[in-house]
Amino acid sequence: MALAIARRGAASLATPAAIRQTSGLLSATTATRNLSTTRALAASTLLPQPTKTPSKFNSQRHFQTSARNAASGGGFGGGGGFGGGGGNNGMPPMYFQKSAALPMNTVIRFVPQQTAWLVERMGKFHRILQPGLAVLIPFLDRIAYVKSLKEAAIEIPSQSAITADNVTLELDGVLYTRVFDAYKASYGVEDAEYAISQLAQTTMRSEIGQLSLDHVLKERAALNINITAAINEAAQAWGVTCLRYEIRDIHAPKPVVDAMHRQVTAERSKRAEILDSEGQRQSAINIAEGQKQSAILASEAERAERINHAAGEAEAILLRANATAAGIDAVAKAIADGKGAAHSAVSLSVAEKYVEAFGQLAKEGTAIVVPGNVGDIGSMIATAMSVYGKVGDAQSKVAAQRLLEQDAVIPEQAARKYSSQQKPSDSSENN
Repeated sequence: MALAIARRGAASLATPAAIRQTSGLLSATTATRNLSTTRALAASTLLPQPTKTPSKFNSQRHFQTSARNAASGGGFGGGGGFGGGGGNNGMPPMYFQKSAALPMNTVIRFVPQQTAWLVERMGKFHRILQPGLAVLIPFLDRIAYVKSLKEAAIEIPSQSAITADNVTLELDGVLYTRVFDAYKASYGVEDAEYAISQLAQTTMRSEIGQLSLDHVLKERAALNINITAAINEAAQAWGVTCLRYEIRDIHAPKPVVDAMHRQVTAERSKRAEILDSEGQRQSAINIAEGQKQSAILASEAERAERINHAAGEAEAILLRANATAAGIDAVAKAIADGKGAAHSAVSLSVAEKYVEAFGQLAKEGTAIVVPGNVGDIGSMIATAMSVYGKVGDAQSKVAAQRLLEQDAVIPEQAARKYSSQQKPSDSSENN
């Protein structure tokens, strides 16, 4: 169907009237082109041309141009015309294009993937060719623009910017863009890449002017997001969207860099001193805590030792008291039994203790007690024995009382025994 339409269009254009009209247009176009070329050569010969030093950015930037500027001339067929590719008259290559040459109208074209071809018919926008097979009308249709729909990276050249604290920085970056509307990217702006690059530079200066140096260094990600949002707000009318912006390098003046290095060194020294003091403090705390625990344990050990010592003394006193009581009981029992040897032994013991106590009193005491009959040892012993005699009389009375009680108990026991013996005999007689 498309081939038939193309053939009919070509046949209609092949009439004599159309050929004459086309020849007239070709002659006029050729004359105009020759006149323009002659004027340009004369101007370049007579006037001195300023020399330009191409920058790295300008050598890598690809400008957007139309087919009129990219082609060397116009006309039907050959080196110029509606479908002619023409030559390059010194203009930079197209936006997103490595080469300025445009595809020629060969009636049947194959559009590559992720590429949009914009077709003009008789100088007016006609349609956008999608990837795949495309059929064009010769002489009437021409491919005016070729747009790549792939993501592209634009290098932003190094530029100076002043921060909020009056520090001059040199920054460069990379801008990642993509064409989402080929029509706007072609007819909405003359050079979309150059416009976006300039917009990125001005936006970056504006954003950095609102931040201090420390914030610029710390908030690079937030700065990239703000620049991307500002570029997208203005680039929507150009059919291009900014996917992301990355600040590549930030160069500060050498005095600022030296000051930053000193600041980092001072900060590190401060942290080291703080850590050292914290270590000493913790060490002192640990030592004091150890001494405290040691004192507590020592006091507990001393307390336990005293308790054990007191318990031992109490037990020893109790044992001594029990032993003394047992001895006294044995002596009292022996005295109560009335044994003569016991009386003599007790008398001798009392006399010895009396004499020993008197001797100790005379040896150690500062006060001297002199009895009236110090020269008569016998009288002293007699006095002691008289005391013992009184004690012995009291004990004898106690012993006598015990004997009387025993004598009273024995007849009762005998009577009970006798009565118990008589009861069985009486019972046997009755039987």
